[in-house]
Amino acid sequence: MERVVYVNEEFLPESKACVSFRDRGFVLGDAVFDAERTFDGSIFRLEAHISRLFNSLDKAKINPGLSQSKMIEITHEVLEKNRDLLRPGEDYWIMQRVTRGLNIVGGELWQSSGPTVIVECTPLPLKARAPMIRDGLDIFTPDTRRVPPECLDPNIKSHNYLNLVLADLEVREQSGHAWAVLLDTRGFLSEGIGSNIFIVRDGVLSTPRVDFVLPGISREVVIAQAERLGIKVEERDILPDEAKEADEAFITSTSFCICPVRSYDGVVLNQGQQNIPGPITGSLSDAFSEQVGLDFRDQYIKALG
Repeated sequence: MERVVYVNEEFLPESKACVSFRDRGFVLGDAVFDAERTFDGSIFRLEAHISRLFNSLDKAKINPGLSQSKMIEITHEVLEKNRDLLRPGEDYWIMQRVTRGLNIVGGELWQSSGPTVIVECTPLPLKARAPMIRDGLDIFTPDTRRVPPECLDPNIKSHNYLNLVLADLEVREQSGHAWAVLLDTRGFLSEGIGSNIFIVRDGVLSTPRVDFVLPGISREVVIAQAERLGIKVEERDILPDEAKEADEAFITSTSFCICPVRSYDGVVLNQGQQNIPGPITGSLSDAFSEQVGLDFRDQYIKALG
């Protein structure tokens, strides 16, 4: 009754899976990852996630030592080995993690052993996040700015989340439903920890440009569904004051799918008249649920019991 994890060609119980303290993913944050979720036990858009993982690997110049098709095969096998541990109504978060390997003792800092490859899963935090899905998030702008693309390509989904973690900690005490959305160094909205932001104004859906954020798979799904529903979508620079004046806002992420926003920097959206979710957020949530074959909002709220 213990989850199984894949580590470098072995399937092991979680309690037996270890990574060396000399691994560059631990020592330097020199690693990339990607994450999917299941819907009713089936992985959603795994090929797209693995393609993004290998794009991160290529940009980070890490050779994983296996092909995309092999990573997909391993991921499915990890899910099958852990499927029986899911309780009714639960789904998994599944993650692939690849580090550059171990530092070479006595060698130069740029030297490393072969890669460390991990595929693991954990139940989604449905109960913990259900109140946010039900009531909406309170977005806050932290003083911490997003690392600019001149310093690190935002399309590399790396283990180095310290920038986002510090931003999250900065706003955490302001609300039980607090969520940080960082500004880029130019003063425009960028992204939050593992999430993309959308605002709605006068029926138009706007989201930051991919030059400054990691474009999430859920973000792609929402844009495609919006276009199918005839909702105009703009990818552009967005000022914080525009977010405060929005009729609606929401974030997208692999785990949340779509989570509505009820306030931005203390300002309740739509002059305090917004229902949760708003009409466009609700329509997109319904379309998202239809595409994945599961009412994700209902799944979250049922977890409250």
